[in-house]
Amino acid sequence: MSQENIPFYLSQGNETDLFQHAWSNQLPVMIKGPTGCGKTRFIEHMAAKLGRPLYTVSCHDDLTAADLVGRHLIGEEGTFWVDGPLTRAVREGAICYLDEVVEARKDTTVVIHPLTDDRRILPIERTGETLKAPAEFMLVVSYNPGYQNILKGMKPSTRQRFVGMTFDFPPPELEQEIILRETGVDEKTATALVKLGNALRVLKDHDLEEAASTRLLIYAARLMKSGLSASEACLAAMAEPLTDDLETRDALMEVIRISLP
Repeated sequence: MSQENIPFYLSQGNETDLFQHAWSNQLPVMIKGPTGCGKTRFIEHMAAKLGRPLYTVSCHDDLTAADLVGRHLIGEEGTFWVDGPLTRAVREGAICYLDEVVEARKDTTVVIHPLTDDRRILPIERTGETLKAPAEFMLVVSYNPGYQNILKGMKPSTRQRFVGMTFDFPPPELEQEIILRETGVDEKTATALVKLGNALRVLKDHDLEEAASTRLLIYAARLMKSGLSASEACLAAMAEPLTDDLETRDALMEVIRISLP
């Protein structure tokens, strides 16, 4: 794949090298980090760089094993089998990415266990088939440790099946470059937005459940680039998504007004 077709991702350390080594050694990868810090973009970047198809599954409470593996359906000519995204990824030697894997039920995620050890197999009980994953197949999961609790955390026995990496928001100089590349705003605006993002992140665990993400800064920059005022853009792209409480929202807007030119 040409460089022009690879999604933009700005490396913060050795994560691209580590991911490529894990893929070469047929090891599953676990990525931990806050919402909006670039986990999904990183996976898209690496899949394109490695030239592998990517199947992304957004995990949730109602996700069943059949949603991952597949199910029988009834058509005009009778019953037929339809592969789920995990099965398709195994057959094609693709990368399967389970986003926010801790949101899925434990009885659902157990189906990935045979793929995360030396067996690298996917038993399909409903058809009696057992798929052997080709060398190109890779399983990647991600989650936000900040959301973990007794009911929604990854079991230690599952975590130890993966090579792990921790992501965080980029340092200011890299975050500024990301905003410039993603939105085309001027350097002054990008610098101001990064300073604002870091000011709002100080409020995490005090007035906010979630920190202002790089994604939200990019949203605000795009709105400003299209002609919306800084105040309107930051209200819509940052203050409103970060809180439902009106007093907290007004407090955020005061920080925004102070931080932006």
